[in-house]
Amino acid sequence: MQFELTREYIDNLKEIIEEQNEAKAIALMDELHPADIAEIYDELSVDEAKFLYLLLDGDTAADVLVELEDDDRDRFLKVLPVEVIAKKFIDKMDSDDAADVIGGLSDEQQEEILSHIDDIEQAGDIVDLLHYDEDTAGGLMGKELVMVNENWTVLTCLRELSRQAEDIDEIYYVYVVDDDGILKGTLSLKEMVLSSTSAKISNIYQPDAMSVHTDENDEEVARIMEKYDLVALPVIDSIGRLMGRITIDDVVDVIRDEAEKDYQMASGISEDVEANDSIWLQTRARLPWLLIGLVGGILAALVISTHEEELKLTTSLAFFIPLITAMAGNVGVQSSAIIVQGIASNSLGFESTFSRLLRELGGAFINGLTCSALLFLWNFFNEGDIALTMTVSIALFVVIIFAAIAGTIIPLMLHKAKVDPALATGPFITTLNDIVGLFIYLAIGGYFYSVL
Repeated sequence: MQFELTREYIDNLKEIIEEQNEAKAIALMDELHPADIAEIYDELSVDEAKFLYLLLDGDTAADVLVELEDDDRDRFLKVLPVEVIAKKFIDKMDSDDAADVIGGLSDEQQEEILSHIDDIEQAGDIVDLLHYDEDTAGGLMGKELVMVNENWTVLTCLRELSRQAEDIDEIYYVYVVDDDGILKGTLSLKEMVLSSTSAKISNIYQPDAMSVHTDENDEEVARIMEKYDLVALPVIDSIGRLMGRITIDDVVDVIRDEAEKDYQMASGISEDVEANDSIWLQTRARLPWLLIGLVGGILAALVISTHEEELKLTTSLAFFIPLITAMAGNVGVQSSAIIVQGIASNSLGFESTFSRLLRELGGAFINGLTCSALLFLWNFFNEGDIALTMTVSIALFVVIIFAAIAGTIIPLMLHKAKVDPALATGPFITTLNDIVGLFIYLAIGGYFYSVL
């Protein structure tokens, strides 16, 4: 049954904590998933959360620590004794989760925690993982996997599988290596069971396993696993030695984080922020794009001021300025969103920039013609001013075409320049199209009012 966090639950839990009633607190959390317990911690003070945390068994406590948001986890770790963190929690985690947990701490804290871990092999695995950048395959991978030698028999393999599986929660694949640790392929559990116990692994394994290098970008790892429907992916070093594996839960986190980053960037937020972050951090993330919008607004005002004479001829021109700027911004964001999505999913293929531009222009032509025709009919029968009617209709058509071109070319250019193309959506493209749209509209208005 899905857990629903309510105010009554939190109030009751806070009373239990205040009374220091350990039995009631344990009973209240007994049937909860670690993710639900992590959600509860968000509603408690650090001291209240610490009281509950120390009541959990090691495995549950480790799982809860992994589920906490990075900022909450780092803040929480500061109030726990180093020896408790090492022996009760880190020792119970997979190597990749353990590296993530202590990766945000200072070098001194990391060394102190690692020194208290009894399992030297586990500590060594964590140290190895800490050397990789967090946004690479090496930073995502865990060391826990089942690995067998191609020269072993099935019987030896089964014995080794039983031994290695003790420290692994899920066995997705059995990886086959040679004497030098070079990844050769994967072994099907079904094939192993159906084969003779004296059969050699080299005769039954599947060669050419899909793999990635330790320095592969995490977004590319996610794309590969999504494309080939993989639940786990082996990671190799520069000479092909098997170093670890990446599981689907790690990739889901990458996809979610990247989607959140792109959404925030498209909304004009330059840093990864959360709703409960400090005012200073949120301001720092928002202010740069607001300043860009401010500059854009000033430039738009300058454009209007340079066409003051046209506006004096008829105030009706001013009535349609919001329409022109809104349509320019909307079309630009739509076009750029399609291109950015294609870049992110790697679905643009080998089609040339010119071909993509032609396709977007075709759609913009149809959309522009439709909207302009409707606006022409509205003005023709309601305004009775042929100069205004021609100005607004033609300007809208031209603005839609320009916005589509800008929304297509700008993200492609940013992508080629190795800049996140999500920058092309939101405030940037909207501000650009506002300024250019206003210039086009007032220039066309000046022309028609001078000749009609």
